[in-house]
Amino acid sequence: MHRLGYVLLLVGLAACSDGRKEGTAPEVGGKETTFENFTNSFPEAKLPYQVTDTALARHADTAMLRRPDFVSLLPDSVKRPLLGSGNVRYQPLARIATPDQNFLVVRAASGERSAALLYVFDKKQAYKTVFPLLVPDSDPATAQASLIDKQGAITRSISKKIQKDLMGEGREVFVYTPESNSFTLIMTDPLEDRQDVLNPIDTFARKHPLAGDYVKNERNFVSVRDARNPSEINFFIHFEKGTGDDKCTGELKGTALLTSSRTAVYRQGGDPCVLELQFSGNSVTLRETEGCGSHRGVKCIFDGNFPRKKAVSAKSGSSRKAKK
Repeated sequence: MHRLGYVLLLVGLAACSDGRKEGTAPEVGGKETTFENFTNSFPEAKLPYQVTDTALARHADTAMLRRPDFVSLLPDSVKRPLLGSGNVRYQPLARIATPDQNFLVVRAASGERSAALLYVFDKKQAYKTVFPLLVPDSDPATAQASLIDKQGAITRSISKKIQKDLMGEGREVFVYTPESNSFTLIMTDPLEDRQDVLNPIDTFARKHPLAGDYVKNERNFVSVRDARNPSEINFFIHFEKGTGDDKCTGELKGTALLTSSRTAVYRQGGDPCVLELQFSGNSVTLRETEGCGSHRGVKCIFDGNFPRKKAVSAKSGSSRKAKK
């Protein structure tokens, strides 16, 4: 392990002849440059601390750190995948003191690439490890942010506009383990470029009085279409509940028997699932009466009320086209 106070001694001696450069730590009476002196160029911050991709870009003109001993702390195994093999500029972003560790946040940039790096030191100022706190991507549709909370856990998050009214989100959570001098991934919720849910019965006839689309949003809906027998309806259900580790989805396509003018029940041989669809006015309510676990996650059930979406008539659509 490197001891920063020790390695800075050699550079302090070299600085005596070359003069102090911008961004370097000041010398103290010609003696060894201390950890505290070196970190004077870093703005002080407290937890929780957050850095975003837009804020990182704004620090492009910040005074650079010009200390070879500090630069050497970044191993090639981290540097090359993030920044390539070219020269890297280092700029101070923040210094954070916690009861157990000291953190230095540094902007590292090479060419068009940049990253926010988190350097970890123990309370005796001994260097422990470096972690890529935030690594901006080249996609203009994404926004990235990294947060260090009061307990020291790091959440790296990313959001992306998938469609006009739909945002996709992803995150990773890491914690520092002093025993191994490393960060451990404890949770991941990947960003998914979610596409529209394919409705397999969308093109089926919808002449039945109950036929139509009952929609909360594009990922939570019930579609009802005509079946071969007037006493039955075809249906397709898709729902998504929760986020992250609590996310739960369900999907079921089948035929339900009308037990009354407003109630249909799905019951099929070999499938333990029994599902009731109760129609009332312009909505449908789902009630799972027997276990439908094979069609959904374990943390959710088929339930809830879905309002009926007003159908666009072919006649009105033709009229609009004729007026153009």
